[in-house]
Amino acid sequence: MAFDIEMIKEVYSKYPERIQKAREILNKPMTLAEKILYTHLWDNPAVENFERGKSYVDFDPDRVAMQDATAQMALLQFMQAGKSKVAVPSTAHCDHLIQARDGAADDLARAKSTSGEVFDFLSSVCDKYGIGFWKPGAGIIHQVVLENYAFPGGMMIGTDSHTVNAGGLGMVAIGVGGADAVDVMAGMPWELKFPKLIGVKLTGKLSGWTAPKDVILKVAGILTVKGGTGAIVEYFGEGAQNLSCTGKGTICNMGAEIGATTSTFGYDDSMRRYLNATDRADVVEAADQIAEHLTGDPEVYANPEKYFDQVIEINLSELQPHLNGPFTPDLATTVHDMKAAAAKNDWPTEIEWALIGSCTNSSYEDLTRAASIIKDATDKGLTVKSELGINPGSEQVRYTAERDGLFDIFGRAENIRIFTNACGPCIGQWDREGADKEKINSIVHSFNRNFKKRADGNPNTMAFVTSPEMVAAVAIAGRLDFNPITDTLTNSKGEEVKLSDPSGIELPKAGFDVKDNGYQSPAEDGSKIEVVVSPSSDRLQLLTPFEPWNGENIGGAKLLIKAHGKCTTDHISMAGPWLKYRGHLDNISNNLLIGATNAFNMESNKVKNQLTGEYGEVPATARAYKAAGVPSVVVGDHNYGEGSSREHAAMEPRHLGVIAVIVKSFARIHETNLKKQGMLGLTFANESDYDKIQEDDTFNFVDLADFSEEKQLTLEVVHADGSTDTIMLNHTYNEAQIEWFKAGSALNLIKAQNA
Repeated sequence: MAFDIEMIKEVYSKYPERIQKAREILNKPMTLAEKILYTHLWDNPAVENFERGKSYVDFDPDRVAMQDATAQMALLQFMQAGKSKVAVPSTAHCDHLIQARDGAADDLARAKSTSGEVFDFLSSVCDKYGIGFWKPGAGIIHQVVLENYAFPGGMMIGTDSHTVNAGGLGMVAIGVGGADAVDVMAGMPWELKFPKLIGVKLTGKLSGWTAPKDVILKVAGILTVKGGTGAIVEYFGEGAQNLSCTGKGTICNMGAEIGATTSTFGYDDSMRRYLNATDRADVVEAADQIAEHLTGDPEVYANPEKYFDQVIEINLSELQPHLNGPFTPDLATTVHDMKAAAAKNDWPTEIEWALIGSCTNSSYEDLTRAASIIKDATDKGLTVKSELGINPGSEQVRYTAERDGLFDIFGRAENIRIFTNACGPCIGQWDREGADKEKINSIVHSFNRNFKKRADGNPNTMAFVTSPEMVAAVAIAGRLDFNPITDTLTNSKGEEVKLSDPSGIELPKAGFDVKDNGYQSPAEDGSKIEVVVSPSSDRLQLLTPFEPWNGENIGGAKLLIKAHGKCTTDHISMAGPWLKYRGHLDNISNNLLIGATNAFNMESNKVKNQLTGEYGEVPATARAYKAAGVPSVVVGDHNYGEGSSREHAAMEPRHLGVIAVIVKSFARIHETNLKKQGMLGLTFANESDYDKIQEDDTFNFVDLADFSEEKQLTLEVVHADGSTDTIMLNHTYNEAQIEWFKAGSALNLIKAQNA
């Protein structure tokens, strides 16, 4: 039986009436995204036709999911909200704090030792507040959610950008910061700007070496890393119905890499098969009763240009395998074109490491397709030349795969390591031998992100994103430019052999099985449970509320850094070794913007301290300004805050005295996180004004006292020579969000309302 089946049935019971009311308001056929959004309005039934990309709307999500790295800060904030129990079903998953090094058993044991304090904290908080807890080793949050919690037509938010993975089971699942999660867990509405809609029509059927991963790699190449910002991507068509449920999850998962709010597919037979296989026949029975409401209307899919803001069409029968990268997931190259691209760009073609797993591609089907390549190669007398690492998605997947002999097949590769059911190298939790030497090299993986330093901390590691079966093929050849469709390899007998096409098993023929899935139910009554945080801990720190705004204009602010080019949340608040401080705001603030490139010297973590005239590290400079009572400002380029949902990237500058982040454009989640923490997230009205910002600038916000909705702010920029520029700044704050700023943070406002 499914978790929370009664909640799911209640959601479905409201669907017909709410859809009908929405139809009366919209007066047109509805997309699936619209159906889910309108049935999950905070105030139902619908009385307004919301404007896409303009209207701020309050929603009522069905559940919340958190991973351990972000759950710490989310739950530290929730502890201040004055609630005795979460208002909606919620879970926390321990998957980020396990470093990949030696192999599953040793790595998991080491993580339990080094991060035991954090795991115990999360366990006790979950126990106290009625939150389901998934222990270390249970699996990667998004795979566990897909296996246990996701349901067609539901709405979920999660404190991880790849929460969108649940779109593979027909949800609108959205990555958020911890403060948003606190709102929902506290029983309050969750606000989102009503998304635009991008339709992707899939025709044909995948075959040969082309995988579901190639769909989103192709889409990323079309839309780029910011082309989906503010939009829900809805996949439909005959081709969509030909994909497996976990294949759909892969596509939705990596929608985060195009900036999409989320991605989703309509309810179909592949979802029924997956739900039944994961012991959720009760969800199928309930969903089938309202199946017409769990997909877009036929008229929408017949004439998509009339109902979507943008339409993309991809013929799966013609789609080619891709390897995207390096350093950005939207640099799309087909396998056919890789040889020429590598030569042109001087990409190293020798592959030392190939990695399979992450929340994007760690399902049973993914492992079977990769295993089929390893088996075919070794049967033909080939060896695996690259190091091969595998992270199964969950203990259920791992246990079933081991039972079915997949690890025996992988074991034919002598240089293989099976890592823990956890994120591992995908998020920088990889102790790769020799990475500190910063050698220029290439790796391939089936992950989602490939930003500089992302996997192993080496800025010179060029990571290429591809499907699990292509990772296996490249590992066998040991070369980035190997094309398994056309190229041959020399076996141990000196024969030229060609790899057979991959073959996979959608769902295990003997069913899924698991001995211990790693789930801990919360206590029925948590009132007697005490959550202890040691004042001397360097891993956990109780939060001190941010100071409210005094209502006056802010002047005399100094430039902390003008970031050049791509500045993701990885640049603002690195993961990897810093993950251990995710529950200690002061300690983790020592990584603030250390990965960003200073536009004035093109170096990282070296900025001018205007108080001393000397150059120093970004966090130290920010602390110097804060100690002197001087506010500071961060300036950035396009799509600032791209990537992970980690709210630390907003909390750290707030903690260290930054009052405003001024950029050409924001990634959605990061802009919201800044607002939630009581900061000014502003954009240049004229993008070229970015070029006017100089290294010794001082900033005066001359009309902040009149901060109001849809009114530009005026910034006086005073240069070192005494000259000034007046710059106009745009913002997207509504009245409620301005109240967050005034109160010092959204959490401060919640506490005041619950006082």
